[in-house]
Amino acid sequence: MTAAGASTVGHDPEGRFVPLIYWAVGKGLIGAITHTFAPLRTYGRDRVPRHGGAVLAMNHFHAIDPACFGVACPRRVVFAAKIEAHATPGLGQLIRWHGTLAIRRGESDRDALRRMRETVRNNDMLGMFIEGTRQCAGRPGEPKPGAAMVALTEGVPVIPAAVHGSFGWRFGSFQRVGIAFGEPMRFGMYPRTSSGYRAASAEIMAEITRLWEFLCDMGERQFPDAVPPRRARVPSRLG
Repeated sequence: MTAAGASTVGHDPEGRFVPLIYWAVGKGLIGAITHTFAPLRTYGRDRVPRHGGAVLAMNHFHAIDPACFGVACPRRVVFAAKIEAHATPGLGQLIRWHGTLAIRRGESDRDALRRMRETVRNNDMLGMFIEGTRQCAGRPGEPKPGAAMVALTEGVPVIPAAVHGSFGWRFGSFQRVGIAFGEPMRFGMYPRTSSGYRAASAEIMAEITRLWEFLCDMGERQFPDAVPPRRARVPSRLG
């Protein structure tokens, strides 16, 4: 993905990343609004690699989740979002200025996969909600293979991350939201096949669920200072 210069602000027909929009509107204005109406408590920020291509794999409950993860993450996240969001007046232009990729849910989208692979190849962090859509049951759901597919084919790590507190969030409720980042995961031991993608996805989802359970416990205790527990196995396996 090509980064546009600040001079392109206000005219960006290709939907490229505009740095000034990101820092002023994304981290600035949207960050302030998010902290005000959904006070964030973030755990494990130091686990996020500051450089290099990576996939940020997250669970998803509410439309506010992208803002919460984007504000909590110490580096820019290139989100993959359903194509319908790009067609929403105002929102569509804003997320394109942030570099968000358009995804056709439920369809084979080779162009979207190509752009997702290019994102991590360009040393950016690709953000994917691993379940593919918001979960209505209030707990993490079944994973889709997209995040694992990008990670395995490009040889980049997956950073698992969980959100808790956004389920049932309403504007004006000032409900606290917790975000937890896990340790980088690599999957060089899995083949680049559908079975390999499924196995890696299951492992990613298990870690996200573990982080979510940690956040549930923290939420019951009003989000005290804490460190997410480390994985039982070696946290980052090199392929």
